[in-house]
Amino acid sequence: MWGAFIEVPEKAGFPATLGYAVWALTTIPCAVAGMRIAGWALDRDRRSVLLGSGVGLLGAGGQLLLFEALRLGPAYLVFPVISLYPMLTVLLSVILLRERGNRRTWAGIAFAAPALILLSYQPPSAAGSTGSRWLVLCLVVFVMWGIQAYLMKFANRTMRAESIFFYMSATGLLLIPVALAMTSFANPINWGWSGAWAAAGVQILNSIGALCLVYAMRYGKAMIVAPMTAMAPVLTIVISLLWYHAIPGAVLVEGMALAVISIYLMAE
Repeated sequence: MWGAFIEVPEKAGFPATLGYAVWALTTIPCAVAGMRIAGWALDRDRRSVLLGSGVGLLGAGGQLLLFEALRLGPAYLVFPVISLYPMLTVLLSVILLRERGNRRTWAGIAFAAPALILLSYQPPSAAGSTGSRWLVLCLVVFVMWGIQAYLMKFANRTMRAESIFFYMSATGLLLIPVALAMTSFANPINWGWSGAWAAAGVQILNSIGALCLVYAMRYGKAMIVAPMTAMAPVLTIVISLLWYHAIPGAVLVEGMALAVISIYLMAE
């Protein structure tokens, strides 16, 4: 739901960069809830601070780039590309965490590679800076979130999940000035229900999901949890296509189909 409707406030006149600021603020109540669950115990040693901040910076930095990618490209193409990040997480988990996957997991990775190529297809008429920039940004987010999911699992080995989310929230808030600097205040900004408040309603879904993801990484294997959470873009794709009445070309349909198959196989 978050992925499908993240563009709505922006199209109503609320800049995506301010949407980031709203997202960072919505992490505060989730962080407070997490700390209450943990009995207000926060891991404050240097290792925990660095790991938690690393997870947060990769996630928050990816959010900023994601908003820019959505400004340049449609959600039904942006999210399928980014949703394949578990392929990188799985590889890192196998190599560095010594996790082991079955044949279905590796089959999912095999489907992910051609899916990325097809989803990256740009017809000659679409050539141009705008046509390619969204893809570059998507690939950067793909790498950042793939590493973040691995680092999240690694951090859960030595620190509380609630502390990880606390630092994720803190680093997200620290990047708000960057988002504000990226915002053009020359144009009117919709601070009403269809703008700022709609952004808050959409972004709180993202914050709650992020907190649940940290907990999932505590109890499950990264190579299983990451692909399972990546099943969400399947719903995002369907809702986006219906909402925007978009009809993608044959090549993109094939890419989205392979992405769905890849995510499903990796989640098994």
